[in-house]
Amino acid sequence: MRWATDMEGDPDVHRKYSYLHRGGPTPLIGETIDAYLRGAERRIADREAVVSLHQRLRPTYAELDRKVESLARGLMALGIARGDRVGIWATDNVEWVELQLATARIGGVLVNLNPAYRAAELEYALRYARVQTLFLVPSFRTSDYPRMLGEVWPSDRLPQLARAVLYDPAGSDSTRAPAGFLAWQDALAAGISVSEDLLRERSATLDPDDPINIRFTSGTTGFPKGVVLTHHNILNNGFFVGEAMRLTERDRLCVPVPFYRCFGMVVSSLACLTHGAALVIPAPHFEAGAILAAVEREQCTVLHGVPTMFVQELEHPEFRKRNLRSLRTGIMAGAPCPPELVRRVIEEMGIRELLIGYGQTEASPVTHSTRPDDSFERRVNTVGTDLDHQEVKIVDAGSGRLLRVGGQGEICFRGYHVMRGYFEQPEATRKAIDEAGWLHSGDLGVMDEQGTVRVTGRIKDMIARGGEKIFPARSKPSISGIRSSPKSRSSASPIGSWARRSRPGSSFARASRRTRRNSASTRGVGSPTTRSRSTCGLSTNFRRPSPGKFKSSGCAKSPKSSFRRPRHRKRGGETLFPFSPPEV
Repeated sequence: MRWATDMEGDPDVHRKYSYLHRGGPTPLIGETIDAYLRGAERRIADREAVVSLHQRLRPTYAELDRKVESLARGLMALGIARGDRVGIWATDNVEWVELQLATARIGGVLVNLNPAYRAAELEYALRYARVQTLFLVPSFRTSDYPRMLGEVWPSDRLPQLARAVLYDPAGSDSTRAPAGFLAWQDALAAGISVSEDLLRERSATLDPDDPINIRFTSGTTGFPKGVVLTHHNILNNGFFVGEAMRLTERDRLCVPVPFYRCFGMVVSSLACLTHGAALVIPAPHFEAGAILAAVEREQCTVLHGVPTMFVQELEHPEFRKRNLRSLRTGIMAGAPCPPELVRRVIEEMGIRELLIGYGQTEASPVTHSTRPDDSFERRVNTVGTDLDHQEVKIVDAGSGRLLRVGGQGEICFRGYHVMRGYFEQPEATRKAIDEAGWLHSGDLGVMDEQGTVRVTGRIKDMIARGGEKIFPARSKPSISGIRSSPKSRSSASPIGSWARRSRPGSSFARASRRTRRNSASTRGVGSPTTRSRSTCGLSTNFRRPSPGKFKSSGCAKSPKSSFRRPRHRKRGGETLFPFSPPEV
């Protein structure tokens, strides 16, 4: 079967089937993270690599390399071998970046832990990933990390955890560690016993296909799974995301998203480091005012964020007082992006080359992005095309048959970016990645003749009745036409939930009130656990994207919805879904 006549996504060539492979003028990187960055560092040694405003630190690329070198030798002295798991439980800071690069230099596997974890959640993650060394900060908001860790370790429940290293971002070299903990400076001091030659020998044994990171999925339907990613996965994904944004050494990226997520660790950090750009950390966690101040002070050219972050920045009292003219590009992703919000970000914040991103943790994470020169309509109606050197196809959700252009089915990915698998869960891996190497996303979508993809929902929300597949988009008109009843349940749309954080009387708050007035329907029609959305042109009912997913389904209007709100709790700006028992 011939899938498509055009393998490069030429908009002038029309395809018959929903398949696209993008090549690209730049080949894939066939090196480890350390080898590639050390080669590039020589050209930009004196340029700022990371700017951490809350820590008052500005290491250049040469200084960052020396810090990573010392830490890598310290890790080896602690006994961390190739493939050993090293956890990090911390907010955004320079040390997070140093540990990411140091583990990559010696072949350790960095395990990202959510700063909002409670003791039971922490225990589950450490036990599941068999973490041997844990780096942590003293606290986050009201959480005392050493005390919380002390509730579960040392104990026979965490036999693999050999040591915990505490560091204080306010001064890591002078951290005061409680009994039973090592301090950051202890790890550095231990590294004196490891020679540079030993470190070079270790680095030389590493392979680009070695696992380098374990990142947890959200666990909305059971225990979270650990996604295993390699050097090749995240180095290339970060690089080609940077290429999509046209990053250069002159760019400065303000990162409001947490490093423990792929949006921070790959789409922000590695995108910058692979292009010689500066990574600006405005605060240890998201603060709209700090973001705006950082953009103005540091003349940032790039700003990332999920839609809620951009809303809070636009509605912040200081927004009109800040000079944001330096902004050029950035990525909005993680949730549906309302057209009104996209327009305001472009026009009022001046991010004229704003990109809409789509993907998932299992895909390193970015699979699709709009382009800087795309029209506004394309940016708000689609997620663009796949990145260079990736394949995407849309198949029938039941049979797996490749669909013709315009057919709605499951979006599947193949290429360098597909994860190695779920950590020590071969059966779950086989369910996600088929024998031909295709990662099945679980998302529904449609591809047009130019290879552009529009996400329309989730397979789990598709209804099979009498041999017919009923998609959410078809059921929405029927749901919308039913008047409310005593059994009905109403709720605000995603725009409404964002508007509740906005100033009273703002455009988003008004949209929220309109949505709440219009949103009422019966639970007896369609799936009771779904939320209705519209992706600008095709109405859909599908689940709220989980916090661990790097997803944007285009742009959401204010739909009338029917859903049962999932059990979850809010803490520190995080939406935490319950795992299967025990609740962790």
